Amino acid sequence: MVEMKEVAERYKRELLDNVVPFWEKHSIDKELGGFLTCLDRDGSVYDTDKFMWLQGRQIWTMSTLYDQVEARASWKDMAIHGADFMLKNGRDENGDWYFALDRAGKPLVQAYNIFSDCFASMGLGALYKITGKEEYGAVALKTFERILERQHNPKGKYTKAYPGTRNLKGFSLPMILSNLSLELEHIVGSTTVDTLIDDVIHEVMTVFYQEETGLIMESVNLDGSFSDTFEGRLVNPGHTIEAMWFMMDLAERRKDKVLMNRCVEIALRALDYGWDKEHGGIFYFMDILNRPVQQLEWDQKLWWVHVEALVCMAKAYAYTGDERCKAWFLKLDDYTFNRYSDPQYGEWYGYLNRQGEPLLNLKGGKWKGCFHVPRALLKVYQTLEKL
Repeated sequence: MVEMKEVAERYKRELLDNVVPFWEKHSIDKELGGFLTCLDRDGSVYDTDKFMWLQGRQIWTMSTLYDQVEARASWKDMAIHGADFMLKNGRDENGDWYFALDRAGKPLVQAYNIFSDCFASMGLGALYKITGKEEYGAVALKTFERILERQHNPKGKYTKAYPGTRNLKGFSLPMILSNLSLELEHIVGSTTVDTLIDDVIHEVMTVFYQEETGLIMESVNLDGSFSDTFEGRLVNPGHTIEAMWFMMDLAERRKDKVLMNRCVEIALRALDYGWDKEHGGIFYFMDILNRPVQQLEWDQKLWWVHVEALVCMAKAYAYTGDERCKAWFLKLDDYTFNRYSDPQYGEWYGYLNRQGEPLLNLKGGKWKGCFHVPRALLKVYQTLEKL
């Protein structure tokens, strides 16, 4: 019989002994500021470009560790180090955050990606919480307000689609807003959060949810109807599962058992649908009509998908006591720890092939930084400890 207390202790050890020390040792750019995220298996730097969304994510991680685990000065200092670089170099004349800078902080990629803004706001908001420095809170709030202004046309002039022919809206932003609003409640206020939550729950649980399949689509027509196109048929099981633990937190906040149970059922459906019955693990992309997908990486097993599934099932079990969630958590735990964690060099691999073998040895890059793994380890051990 697996003791969940022992599992919780294992996750805490993994966080504090194997994952966080990797980033502390290898990611700080002491010469030019900010964080280096393109790190090979052993932590050696293979590229020096800096991506704003990963800078913001690492600020959030270090600030949250300081706030929720232990008030280590080194963690707060790391977060401030990242914020200094971002505030000096990260925004264009409109206050929108660039996607990428070179190592010295000169812009490389324009502010086309609203997720840079989401994680800049999230990171600075977390840092404001532990420092009380007004600049962090003010920029976090201003950025959040710009996100709301841009949410219906997030890429603006950088949108590649021709206007009017096929107008689709994506699932990613409402999903992120459900979590971001809670992260910034100490800045934006509970009234704003409650109002936003109403809209977000409707979008996630009704507009993007497909009743006939029990799944959430990545893109839908503006009226919420199905689009029989590459984008419209796309399912990302990991996105659905991550969104469901965001929704569960909102359900818990509202003491809404109906919403909670619905979240659990959708998450379990996504796991069953996305699980590779032959090799194990969760597929990255799938087509709702079982047609060929355009993403050639569709069958890879990605780190964030699996760690977010662990968080989701841990929370689902803690919130509801549903034994199906515990069984899925243990199944995911067995698959994930045995394949992603690297006890030799620290941190976790990000990309496995379909068979579950490391496809790339990197520990960080353009898309993977100091966020999903440490956040998941933290959330899981905190959740299981309460049991």
